[in-house]
Amino acid sequence: MKTRNLFAVALIALVSAAFTFSTPDDKAGLKIGDKLPMADSDMNGVDGSAHTLYKLMGKKGLVVVFSCNTCPFVVGSESFAGWEVQYNTLHQLAKDAGIGFVLVNSNAAKRGGDDSMEAMITRSGEKAYTMPYLVDENAALADAFGAKTTPHVYFFNENSELIYQGAIDNTVDGKRKEDKNYLQQAMSDHVAGKKVSENTTPPRGCSIKRIL
Repeated sequence: MKTRNLFAVALIALVSAAFTFSTPDDKAGLKIGDKLPMADSDMNGVDGSAHTLYKLMGKKGLVVVFSCNTCPFVVGSESFAGWEVQYNTLHQLAKDAGIGFVLVNSNAAKRGGDDSMEAMITRSGEKAYTMPYLVDENAALADAFGAKTTPHVYFFNENSELIYQGAIDNTVDGKRKEDKNYLQQAMSDHVAGKKVSENTTPPRGCSIKRIL
């Protein structure tokens, strides 16, 4: 019986470590109105060039999506299509609205394997990413943001102020009463000159794999 109990505890701990379901009132991390951190820091992209968030900023702002190559919330599973399938569409919507859009891989603990630069280049090519895909060495940017999950979305206005953070939408919630496209609505609100109607939502996904 003790062996079974120990196994159950270990399984719960493993699942808790792999997935994060954060609440919007968590104290850690950027808050609405905070300025974009590390805006001038170089990060290498799958295109072989170094990029900064400042240079990727559009006339109406910048969307930063913390992503990776393997999380089922990103790449999909039998029960969920994964948010990756929306990346190019979201990028095009952002581009049409004058908003920059970038993916960032902060899984530093998996940098020698599934989230290496080589694997990122392969993933980007296979899925025909249309946006920059950058490596966040030692999860420095994720730490500066307080990013928790893959994916975790941050939308900054043209003054580098955070105006939305959280999930892309609520499609992972099987109990939802209606579909809510949080990021699309935030971009639409901002471009229309309105205050973002729902500016903070719970990020859903796998935990970012930092080096502890």
